[in-house]
Amino acid sequence: MIPVGEEELSPGEYDGEGQATAAAARRLRLPPAAARLPHKTPTGRRFGRPGVLLPAAFLLLLIIAAIAAPWLAPHDPDLQHLAEGLTGPTAEHWLGQDRLGRDVLSRLLHGARVSLGVGLTAVLISSLVGTALGLVSGYAGGRFDALVMRVVDIFLAFPGILLAIALAAVMGPSIGNVVLALTAFGWVSFTRLVRGEVLTLREREYVLAARALGASPMRIVVRHLAPGIMPALTVQASFALAGAVLAEAALSFLGLGPQNVPSWGGMLNEAAEFMGMAPHLSWAPGLLLTATVLSFNLLGDGLRDAAGSESPGGGRPPSTDHRARAW
Repeated sequence: MIPVGEEELSPGEYDGEGQATAAAARRLRLPPAAARLPHKTPTGRRFGRPGVLLPAAFLLLLIIAAIAAPWLAPHDPDLQHLAEGLTGPTAEHWLGQDRLGRDVLSRLLHGARVSLGVGLTAVLISSLVGTALGLVSGYAGGRFDALVMRVVDIFLAFPGILLAIALAAVMGPSIGNVVLALTAFGWVSFTRLVRGEVLTLREREYVLAARALGASPMRIVVRHLAPGIMPALTVQASFALAGAVLAEAALSFLGLGPQNVPSWGGMLNEAAEFMGMAPHLSWAPGLLLTATVLSFNLLGDGLRDAAGSESPGGGRPPSTDHRARAW
């Protein structure tokens, strides 16, 4: 007989893993063996955490406001009232007016269309290019992989924002050129991330089994490797969006962004001259830009934690512990 507290268990009341059987647990009023196993949080609860839900809700509202800006904006963003320039917040103009008398709130809403649109487009193109190169480079290996990694190393040797400034200055200020400048270095982080993921996944049993059964490289990449990199790719895209929105604002602030259309960086550029006389011109776009970048970063952190809790043993996937350095 084996004592358990003041009670005793016979050898027959143990299962194959050394735990008390269900009948023995009921007799001694012990917690069932299943209750002592590690608890796994359901997927819905993982993604329902405040760290994911709150920034996602803010970004969703911001995107809706940007799409509906022509209907939500109380005034024409380009309508000028020179006699009312630099006026502070009023009942008619909630966030005040700029030096030309244009409504700040209306320009802020229309500026969200430019800032978010440029960021989303740049990240989408960068992720497509970087993912394709990373998949092929990681799975094929050899000289192609070495060539791609040397090109990546060259791009990482230069600060991405300086490269974007140089390209935008050469090509001229426009929305298309800003997207091209951001994409020119944005693909690097995606390529490096995807390649690292593929190098790990291609040695998994199901990939080796598919290869042994004669599956083509294209089928292995599309059906077996691509789905496995999606969690890490989603996290990286969230961080890259934060960097792209901030980079677009920086280019617009320097006068290299879109012209003749409202943008958050352009509004900050115009407000810099009147910081003492009209501080309301800077705090509205500055706070909204800060909140947007912070929300993308918090969303990325939350998604990374949720993806890490799904991995064996918990914790964070090593490949998603870094931010999009190139941005």
